[in-house]
Amino acid sequence: MARKTYNEKLNNSGDLPKIESIGYDNKMARRFGCGNMLIAAPLEYDEVMKKIPEGKLITSDEIRAYLAKKHGADFTCQLTAGIFINIAANASRERENGGGKDITPYWRTLKKGGELNEKYPGGIELQKALLETEGHTVVARGKRYFVKDYAEKLCWLE
Repeated sequence: MARKTYNEKLNNSGDLPKIESIGYDNKMARRFGCGNMLIAAPLEYDEVMKKIPEGKLITSDEIRAYLAKKHGADFTCQLTAGIFINIAANASRERENGGGKDITPYWRTLKKGGELNEKYPGGIELQKALLETEGHTVVARGKRYFVKDYAEKLCWLE
């Protein structure tokens, strides 16, 4: 059986979004905390990422907080958020490589603390180049890369 494309993964929501109750007795409570945890659909991450205008940024934490609030949950699953953000990025690159115009500006979505995402298409090098083209300054801290003063350029979603 052939592997699914990133766009097939992006558009396959299954039973998502869903909210799971995480109680103190749940083994996931130690990792995620207790409360109502949202597992959002991949397309929801893509939709939020598409809202970020040129010159602005967002982090995965802000996207997760926005989606949790939208669905009335206490928090979102960090693990699936990271996976789905990467699916959205790779699906956009697939569309672009196929001549498509429906591009998600995934490079504007940073990891916690303004860190660049090494798992994006083209790795750190491409994300750095795309961010610098939009006027952002990227700085190295050891082996990791961050957008300088990223918090001043965050796009707050309502």
